[in-house]
Amino acid sequence: MYHSVSHTADDPYHITVSPPRFERQLRWLRRHGLTGVSMAELLRARAAGTARGLVGLTFDDGYADFTSEALALLRRHECTATVFVLPGLLGATNEWDPLGPRRPLLDERGIQQAATWGMEVASHGLRHVDLVNADEDTLRREIHESRRLLKELTGHDVRGFCYPYGAVDVRAADAVRAAGYQYACAIDPGPLTGRYALPRVHVGERDTAWRLQLKRSLHRWRREEPTDLPEGS
Repeated sequence: MYHSVSHTADDPYHITVSPPRFERQLRWLRRHGLTGVSMAELLRARAAGTARGLVGLTFDDGYADFTSEALALLRRHECTATVFVLPGLLGATNEWDPLGPRRPLLDERGIQQAATWGMEVASHGLRHVDLVNADEDTLRREIHESRRLLKELTGHDVRGFCYPYGAVDVRAADAVRAAGYQYACAIDPGPLTGRYALPRVHVGERDTAWRLQLKRSLHRWRREEPTDLPEGS
């Protein structure tokens, strides 16, 4: 789970990875026989029994630096990724972060560029709303309308959803499933772990080779295996 790839020093939420660090992390993956792929690709491979050596790479919030910084590095190392974007905040900033700093979000052109270069564009809702505490109208709008808008923007079906703040409960997961998404990502959903609440591990600027290895091992040990996914190799 990534967020922003940039040189920003002001990072109160620890969501930024510098481009040099990000490239070193991609090199680490490749040295260990691993290839970063989108979540849609990972789930297809798992269903076919060919997921060995694949790691899902995700980018939350849809920051503009995904296309200006991360995209070229992903392509250089023959990786793909899923970028979870906010079609209700096209070209805006991360207004939900009270401490800042303000970071530009992908606009229509950036989203289309990501899709054109083989990245999976998926939904993060419309405006980064906590769905656990949203009323029914807001919940439906954030989930359904974001999918419709992204399909219009990219011309592709939108398979994935990511819960803002990683916040998920049964009501939100059921709403995502009912909207026609094929999967959804959370952070550490515990007993809800499954196709509509997939666990992820945060990767940040401090994650050097030994920390990546540790996180890889701990992720397998601490996270429950989704029982509603077909077994991979």
